[in-house]
Amino acid sequence: MADFAVPSPTLAGVGVGPGDPGLITVKAVDALRAADVILVPSTEARTDEAGRAEQIVLAAVPSAADKVRRIPFSMAQRRGVDDRRRESWQASADAAVEAFTGGARLVAFATVGDPSVYSTFSYLASVVLAVMPDLRVSVIPGITAMQALAAASRTPLVEGTESLTLVPATAGLAAVEAALDHSDTVVAYKGGRELAALQSLVEQRGRTGILGVEVGLPAQQLTPLAEVAEATAPYFSTVLIAPQRGETGGRL
Repeated sequence: MADFAVPSPTLAGVGVGPGDPGLITVKAVDALRAADVILVPSTEARTDEAGRAEQIVLAAVPSAADKVRRIPFSMAQRRGVDDRRRESWQASADAAVEAFTGGARLVAFATVGDPSVYSTFSYLASVVLAVMPDLRVSVIPGITAMQALAAASRTPLVEGTESLTLVPATAGLAAVEAALDHSDTVVAYKGGRELAALQSLVEQRGRTGILGVEVGLPAQQLTPLAEVAEATAPYFSTVLIAPQRGETGGRL
């Protein structure tokens, strides 16, 4: 493992992948080992249990256990910004600032997937930088849920000249419909509550999709969207809608 260089106090957003500890990158492991403090989100549903990001961190770097600090993160508000969400961002920022004030050189925020894809890290960094404008910020990318689902289902995300759109189902069914209008492959995140509507839309378009739940974990479920019987799925479900493909290389 290479050393993770920290030329000055640094706040690092560390992508730890979708769930399988084997999918965490070498650079992410180096950063977690080098960190003085590792912040991990803790939601209302988890209470005293380790969340997914914390589970991945501890599986990949067991020696980091005494550096982990849980910070509250509200999942009650799906869209928009309410007081609970602002309080979550502030609590995260306060924990980071407190660590730096106490002498920490590297504070890592472990986020499921990638820090640049629907992650709270960008909000955390903004709040911390408002207090510590000279702080160095580093982003370590991670493997996303759509990549893990494509790999697990052996469904190429894109081939040749195909285009790809990633859309949160929480933005509304119209957003998914618009994505299907202009993209070959569409991936819908956070579609658990919109599952029945997604099924209907995909069927109307003559497309097929696959639902991934707990991808990469022992409880992994991969189900053709048309065969899903439940009306809802867990919040962190992913739906991959790929185009119809004919001959090999036909989209080149």
